Amino acid sequence: MPIFIVRLLARVGLLGTWWTPVAVLGLVYLTSWPLMTLAEPPGSPLVQPANYWWYFVVTAATVGYGDFSPETAAGHVVGAYVIVGGIAALTTVFTKLAAVLERSKGRRMQGSVTVGASGHIVLLGYTPGRTERIVDELIADDPCEIVLCGWEDVPSHPMPDREVAFVRGDLTSEETLRRAGVQRAHSVLVDARDDNEALAVALTADHVAEGAHLVVALRDLGRAQHLRYVDEAVRCVQWHNPHMITEELKDPGITEIYTELMTHGGAGTYSAHLPGALGPVPVERCQIALGRAYGATVLAARADGDLLVNPDWRAVLPPGALLYYVSSRRLTPEEITKALGAAD
Repeated sequence: MPIFIVRLLARVGLLGTWWTPVAVLGLVYLTSWPLMTLAEPPGSPLVQPANYWWYFVVTAATVGYGDFSPETAAGHVVGAYVIVGGIAALTTVFTKLAAVLERSKGRRMQGSVTVGASGHIVLLGYTPGRTERIVDELIADDPCEIVLCGWEDVPSHPMPDREVAFVRGDLTSEETLRRAGVQRAHSVLVDARDDNEALAVALTADHVAEGAHLVVALRDLGRAQHLRYVDEAVRCVQWHNPHMITEELKDPGITEIYTELMTHGGAGTYSAHLPGALGPVPVERCQIALGRAYGATVLAARADGDLLVNPDWRAVLPPGALLYYVSSRRLTPEEITKALGAAD
């Protein structure tokens, strides 16, 4: 009988589909009930319509509550047939699940999936070692969902040990970028193999993205003007500075601040020693006095050989400590003494 069922399912095209367990249980149910009626004594409660379906479910599931059971040897044979049918149905379910999971894993490794995420970060382009570093920096402080989109010459998922989705295809194709969810992304990084490729990919990404922050890594920042003709909001970052790239992806606009600090004529970064005549000075006094008098902000201090970046306002700096500050101009020792002395 089981061989007959398998052949019948194969003939009707149900073998290997999700309908297989349903078909197996249906056939076993429809054949076992008449057989059980013939095997059991007349009037047996087991074969009553209100009881047999329950007996069939618990027997096929190999639970066997025992509230109903066959009384005859022939009935036991039919019961065994029901058990075998239930096991066969469960086996097909587990086999189908395993096949689905295996195909899903294969699609994930081959980059043929379509990402349904939103508010994520998309990396367009893969460079061995470099991309891993960028991913590690992105998830170091604030874990986020990342999608890596590689060219077709990347044969399989290069980072299967990380929680990173992988999409593979032509990065200048709108279809590929949409599979990576660029249209729903928070930030998109174009990290191409050369600047010409970066410009081509960035044009497609800018077309697909809907409000995403677009960052392009360039070897020659002089070519950034070409992208600004397309979209003034595109941020171009030096390719050789992965750390700044990750900062721009997580906090849009931060590279503009760095550029302003490094550009002549804008706010600059300076250093100055605390005058020894002032004695120990709390960081809080430096921040408030210099900020109120000159609009300066203390970024760091070097005291006793230690560099304190964004120092605690409760910290006390010894005489001669070196201050690093942001200001519109360099402050003279006299101006620093006057401001800090007036704060006493």
